[in-house]
Amino acid sequence: MNRRLITSALPYVNNIPHLGNLIQMLSGDVFARFCRSRGYDTLYICGTDEYGTATETKALEENKTPRELCDYYYGEHTKIYDWFHINFDKFGRTSNEECTEITQSLFKDLDEAGLIHEKTNRQLFCPHCNRFLADRYVNGICPKCGSSKARGDQCDDCGALLDPVELKEPKCATCGSTPEVRETKHLYIDLPALSKKLDEWMSKTSSEGRWADNAINITKAWIRDGLNERAITRDLKWGIPVPKAGYENKVFYVWFNAPIGYLSITKQLANELAKAGKQSFDWKSWWLPEESEEAKGKAPVDLFQFIGKDNIPFHTVIFPCTLLGSPHNWTKLYHMSSTEYMNYEDSKFSKSRGVGVFGTDAIETGIPADA
Repeated sequence: MNRRLITSALPYVNNIPHLGNLIQMLSGDVFARFCRSRGYDTLYICGTDEYGTATETKALEENKTPRELCDYYYGEHTKIYDWFHINFDKFGRTSNEECTEITQSLFKDLDEAGLIHEKTNRQLFCPHCNRFLADRYVNGICPKCGSSKARGDQCDDCGALLDPVELKEPKCATCGSTPEVRETKHLYIDLPALSKKLDEWMSKTSSEGRWADNAINITKAWIRDGLNERAITRDLKWGIPVPKAGYENKVFYVWFNAPIGYLSITKQLANELAKAGKQSFDWKSWWLPEESEEAKGKAPVDLFQFIGKDNIPFHTVIFPCTLLGSPHNWTKLYHMSSTEYMNYEDSKFSKSRGVGVFGTDAIETGIPADA
């Protein structure tokens, strides 16, 4: 029987998790328990996604450093998932040395393969705060649906992925000033060069792995409309450093390194077991089985991922392209379970906006977790 590697979407660490986050974790947990009960060699991985603008902006709001904020909310997340009896093999974090090491290694693979390009682009800059406004540092009106709640990276109402300069009536999220457009350099992953590989892989895997319909439709739409090069660096301080000359003051885009967290948390678990003198394992036996002595003679690995609708393109396009562009044969997505949005009255659940039913609400009801 093929080994089963299970992940659920890494919840962002900028607030208490809500039931929309928990749906994926509970689904992954139920499936992991089933797999173990049927005798499958099973590994269930998750953790908090800790880098990016949302952490920086939330830390400013709470007068904490990003590290202090992450430490606090990691503890809060852990308490809630423990209360729900979710049986992860490892619930880790992306702000660790393993994630830095693997992210930088994958970047170097892509760069050496000619799949990383430098571009000078136009970005919003706040003269008052004296910084470029990446992603959630800017709010405005969505150019796609007209929502007034759009951020620089994404519109929560329609799900469109955005560039900050596309926003109408943009405002700095920190001081409320109207930003100006300035030029800055960034690195892009050449998704068009990987389009054929992605299409061939997706057509085969989505059928064999029985992806959810929304995952298939959204991914096909991305491929049909033509993939564009996508920026993987940001003008931020809290993040994984970019190992390239001229980019010392930039970090990787959170959605470039976040899915790599599944790999790094697996390695983190192996390292922790080894340090504790417990029975450990080679993390590569799950993610790079062809390069692991431990994996020789073992069954292949099937990767099952449980995510929400808004995370689909990162898991079915950007992360697979990162792996397909590497010279190594990484374990890639087999089955995709992707839920629709959860709504609270007339709004989508959102940690950053405090909309929804949260894990702490569930605990405070006094109702047992199983119910």
